[in-house]
Amino acid sequence: MPSLPDAIVPLLSPFASRFDARTWRKAQRLLVGAVLAPGRRTVCACLRVLGRPHARDFALYHQVLNQARWSPLAASRRLLALLLRHLDPGGPLVFGLDETIERRAGPRIAAKGVYRDAVRSSHSHFVKAMGLRWLSLMWLVEIPWAGRVWALPFLTALAPLARYHADRGRRHKTLTDGARPMLCLLRRWLPDRELVVVADQAYAALRLRLDAALYAPETGPDGAPAIARTTPVLLGLFSWVTVVAHALLRGRPLVPRQAAWYPKTAPTFTDALALVRATLWTGEPPFARSRPPPDMPKPPPLDPARLWEFLCYTG
Repeated sequence: MPSLPDAIVPLLSPFASRFDARTWRKAQRLLVGAVLAPGRRTVCACLRVLGRPHARDFALYHQVLNQARWSPLAASRRLLALLLRHLDPGGPLVFGLDETIERRAGPRIAAKGVYRDAVRSSHSHFVKAMGLRWLSLMWLVEIPWAGRVWALPFLTALAPLARYHADRGRRHKTLTDGARPMLCLLRRWLPDRELVVVADQAYAALRLRLDAALYAPETGPDGAPAIARTTPVLLGLFSWVTVVAHALLRGRPLVPRQAAWYPKTAPTFTDALALVRATLWTGEPPFARSRPPPDMPKPPPLDPARLWEFLCYTG
């Protein structure tokens, strides 16, 4: 794996102690690959973009998610601490609590269900979506170089339908039941800060106990931890990329990508992701150039700035 830029290393080091050395090396490759990969962020796509499509140890990278011993809760706590260290403006901390649907299908994904698609549905039109429902706790903070409040996920848990628990003889957890231990964890992690939590009416309850006992979380649907880890990690990656972009800017403004037909006034996450990608690509590109035959005519030189822009904004 190419060496990471010096500006990014301190933003990854807080997570290193949660893994053994061998797993941490693979986890770093997967993280960099997930940032650089266009389209779907699968393990194979991460290895391909890093120039390792023929690596015979590819199965070991899948084991980082489905077998390796590391705590997603500990990683969530480190991510929140990292966000606060770089983006905390002081005063009360505002958090958002909401669910999101990940469209997934397949016979082995037992926790999938049919839900209302909140994006495509309206008061008069109901659109269904099949997949996994995730409950996510996000820090709502104004990003200085974006000029607006972003929701940065740091703690995500699976919230399946009642049928999933009934088929397994378990007591069903409503959205309020799922939110309660997440908020208790948040208070435990930040005992001295004033916290404000914002949620919609789906989380309304007559009484919300703050003295709930916390136990080890479920490993995931049917005991396969890969599903319970992959999506929370990808949502947390959104927050990590944001704080990396903030560290790279060092108080400078982030100029958004412009076009004559798209007068973009404020940067978005796409611009932040492009900045982080550019730092990773230009540090040490993970690809090699083949040597052309001597009698082959050379094409006109390609503008490197256009090439980097295309790569950084792909996907």
